Amino acid sequence: MKHLRQLLAAVLLCATTLPAIAASTPASAPTASEQPQLTAEQWLATLKPQHGNITLPSGIASLQLNNEFYYLSPDDTERLLTEGWGNPPGFKTLGMIIPTAVNPLADNGWGVIISYKNDGHISDDDAAKIDYADLLEQMKADDEEDNKQRRQEGYAGLTLLGWAEPPSYDQATHKMYWARELKAEDADQTTLNYSIRVLGREGVLELNAVAAMADLQTIKQETPKILAFTNFTDGNRYADYDAKTDKLAPYGLAALVAGGIAAKAGLFAKIGVALLAFKKFIVLGLVAIAGFFGKLFKRKRA
Repeated sequence: MKHLRQLLAAVLLCATTLPAIAASTPASAPTASEQPQLTAEQWLATLKPQHGNITLPSGIASLQLNNEFYYLSPDDTERLLTEGWGNPPGFKTLGMIIPTAVNPLADNGWGVIISYKNDGHISDDDAAKIDYADLLEQMKADDEEDNKQRRQEGYAGLTLLGWAEPPSYDQATHKMYWARELKAEDADQTTLNYSIRVLGREGVLELNAVAAMADLQTIKQETPKILAFTNFTDGNRYADYDAKTDKLAPYGLAALVAGGIAAKAGLFAKIGVALLAFKKFIVLGLVAIAGFFGKLFKRKRA
């Protein structure tokens, strides 16, 4: 709760504005309580959900959504991640998939962030050779080095506790998923990092579920649906790879799962983890819904 109070203070400081000057007497800056406020429902109404068949930015892939899910554009995704869930800014996405039946600001709210890495065609020749128990130990060893950067940026460190769902790869569809259980230094509960990957001709489509550990069973049930409706467009599929003209990625499936290990080797940046520690925490710099979140924290404390 100490960290939450610090974040709330940041909100209030960001909310201070300079008033207009009347005559020669300077006026006092309006307090946070005098600022207009939005309810959670009003804030959510500012988002623009999209339904049906969605072609992702750049046309690399498409989503055939049923009425159980909707899509948010990259701009709306950025707002939900930073304003709604209080995550660090600057993570670029291709958008986000949200379940229709769940309010994303509620305790059980969750979503799947979409991004794309075009490091080249990832060979799955090592699929049957990976020792995921050994890989997990290597990933844990990387924790402290990764956390030094997070602490310098003002965020709590994260510790990888283990697999919440061991990696599983379907060689026929070239799709895989796994889940990690994480613990933030200033959090009482653990966090879920559920990763879905779709391999393509020149890169990998990354889908990262932002959720709590309590959501694990729900995510597991929904993962087959998400895998089914997420596909590369014609010409970008795994089978379209041409060894004569296309770039081959300098890593395989093991490095794809490890993330942090690959980043140390200069292969690609670590993804997913930065978004997880502060899910559903106080909004940074958005006083409009500070009142709503204040009530939410009081309810959780009770």
